[in-house]
Amino acid sequence: MAHSVWRQTCLVICCLCEALATLSSRQQQQANERERRTFHTENPDWTFNHLVVDSRNGNLYLGAVNWIYKLSPGLQLEASHQTGPEDDNRKCYPPRIVQPCSEPLALTNNVNKLLLVDYRQDRLLACGSLFQGICKLLRLDDLFKLGEPSHRKEHYLSGLNHSGSVVGVIVSHSDGQAADRLFVATAVGGEPEYFPTISSRQLARDSEAEGMFAYVFHDEFVASMIKVPSDTFTVVPDFDIHYVYGFASGAFVYFLTLQPEMGGSGSGGVGLGPGVERIYASKLVRLCKDDPAFNSYVEVPLGCARGGAEYRLLQAAHLAPAGAELARALGVGQDEHVLYAIFSQGRKRFTRNRIQGSALCAFPLRQINARIKDRLQSCYRGEGTLDLAWLKVKDIPCSSALLTIDDNFCGLDMNAPLGVSEMVLGVPLFSEELDQMTSVIAYVYKNHSLAFVGTQSGQLKKIRVDDPSHGALQYETVQAVGRGPILRDMAFSPDHHFLYVMSETQLTRVPVEVCSQYASCSSCLGSGDPHCGWCVLHNTCSRKEACQRSSELGRFTSDIKHCVRLSVHPSNISVSQYNVKLLVEAHNVPDLSAGVQCSFGDLAEVDGLVDGNRIKCSSPAEREVSRIVVSRGVPLTRVPNLAPRCHDLFFWFTTAISVP
Repeated sequence: MAHSVWRQTCLVICCLCEALATLSSRQQQQANERERRTFHTENPDWTFNHLVVDSRNGNLYLGAVNWIYKLSPGLQLEASHQTGPEDDNRKCYPPRIVQPCSEPLALTNNVNKLLLVDYRQDRLLACGSLFQGICKLLRLDDLFKLGEPSHRKEHYLSGLNHSGSVVGVIVSHSDGQAADRLFVATAVGGEPEYFPTISSRQLARDSEAEGMFAYVFHDEFVASMIKVPSDTFTVVPDFDIHYVYGFASGAFVYFLTLQPEMGGSGSGGVGLGPGVERIYASKLVRLCKDDPAFNSYVEVPLGCARGGAEYRLLQAAHLAPAGAELARALGVGQDEHVLYAIFSQGRKRFTRNRIQGSALCAFPLRQINARIKDRLQSCYRGEGTLDLAWLKVKDIPCSSALLTIDDNFCGLDMNAPLGVSEMVLGVPLFSEELDQMTSVIAYVYKNHSLAFVGTQSGQLKKIRVDDPSHGALQYETVQAVGRGPILRDMAFSPDHHFLYVMSETQLTRVPVEVCSQYASCSSCLGSGDPHCGWCVLHNTCSRKEACQRSSELGRFTSDIKHCVRLSVHPSNISVSQYNVKLLVEAHNVPDLSAGVQCSFGDLAEVDGLVDGNRIKCSSPAEREVSRIVVSRGVPLTRVPNLAPRCHDLFFWFTTAISVP
């Protein structure tokens, strides 16, 4: 009884040009896996808190409980500095290192609350929770302690012992002569008499200088700070402002906050004790860089909505250029800043339901500044009140004044500080109902705006956000850490080839792209990853700069319509047929005039005749065809496993051979 089976063979078309050997797709993928690195905490109690990357050399600085680490770009430990534990008590003010304390002392961990690189002075600013929040200034090279100011009240930032309570921004003077300033915003933990919630400090060049962290301006009536009034705690006993993110742009410094609402039913009024599920609002704070009296302080509420759901609780944020595609959709310039923000659903921060929907939204900074300008103009026309309930418990009417308010107006000693009542709504880009988003970072690659989002489960979502009207494209998801959530601090390597993400116990270097995971042109260009294109001559998916001679016509494509297409006639032949004339039509290929070779697995290689995009060649002769043994309809010969040879171009085309 005859059996009819089909044996697969491969036809390979190779350009006979000078070439270099290339890695196979599997080897490339393994290389990318080797590029992924991890660094784990030495002790589960020494959890990671903050991360910063030196933009000049790619070195990393990692703030943890009781330790500061310096790591190489490949996450090799280069230096460490121990910061705790120490005997302490939060009730000791000033701290016991300044004067004796009658409170009982206990060995206390030092939580890293602020970690910043001071580029002008080549030092690291690391502030902890011990001793009312004092800071260390460490040398970048080896983490040697340069200074630890602790004897003045300006040296104490906040005694809170959780890491997400302080945000800082270093601002340089435009003339480059004066010392830098540190804008610092912090939760005060019910101790407003000790700690301002937001302030501007001097960063002296000398790390041991007497004036380190002194307020930029201070006299009997005015200082470069704002404190939460004691009256506010009468209304909301556990009131505090939780700072999420800070940045500088143009003439201003901005902070993003989460804070309890002061008025309205169920919003946290008199009679509600600590820990109650209060109603919270997300607000942006703006200050002029060169405003020592803080007359420019303005607050504006932010929020987002998508599909009928309201997202009001700010979780994380990041500022990045818009990029050409997103800028066109938002109606702004491609170099203008866009604020990416993660919000969770609802308005209660301490919700009992752990699973909350979350949304990624975009705010053109121009839109926020325009809303603030409108509010300033209306207030200086005498319209409305200052509308800043936590700072001015009583309504204070705006005062009229004849003056011009331009885009860089920095306030007067009237109508300040000021609140905006009308919310600025962001443009919804992406939402997630099951795995809450916890962190975000973004950048522009060849006009495409890309957001990288961390989640509660430790996943990293790669999202293309070019056109909100058509929806964002989540083009890849990777498990970045073993156990989540991913913390707010994420950072790119200086060349943007890697992204550093962390949980409390693991820091991971993740490749921004792994193009080599896509084995075919269609899967490569259909992935949605704008980093990836098809390197035609090497039959691999890669970045354009990784593809040899990619600038030449037909050698690299980013358009799925331009994937190489081959067809062969006839499409199948019997094994009893030899020297069959084959016609191969090749589309979207480079110039083939240098010659091609038809390779039939490990059976034979023959020269092909090129006529435009057509290639003529003959199937193997009888003496070149191996004997095929058939048993129960299953071919026993193995299908040839072809590896790339030293040719510039190879394609696989499968034809079937009928076995009678």
